[in-house]
Amino acid sequence: MPHITEDTSFQTVITTFDTTPGTCQDLLEALQDAYAEFISKQPGFIAAGLHINDAQTRIANYSQWRKREDFQAMLRSPEMRARNRHINELCKSFEPVMYEVAATFG
Repeated sequence: MPHITEDTSFQTVITTFDTTPGTCQDLLEALQDAYAEFISKQPGFIAAGLHINDAQTRIANYSQWRKREDFQAMLRSPEMRARNRHINELCKSFEPVMYEVAATFG
């Protein structure tokens, strides 16, 4: 089972999606499909998790990649660009941000 590490050779991406209770489940399903059918099969993919807040107004996605270029190549692919157009219809906004893990606990 993948776990969070302070290994700085990985690229961590946290994406937040602003959604509504009416579209949250549809967005979650679109993201699950994207991971199952495409993203998880891309070079450099390590692991990911999807998280929903209690109000069903935000989804947070945590993913790790071997390197920044792997994540960027996945985003630029025709397949993911088409999926992102659909995802964009299901949320108010979304923003992927790249991070380095500074500390872990547990």
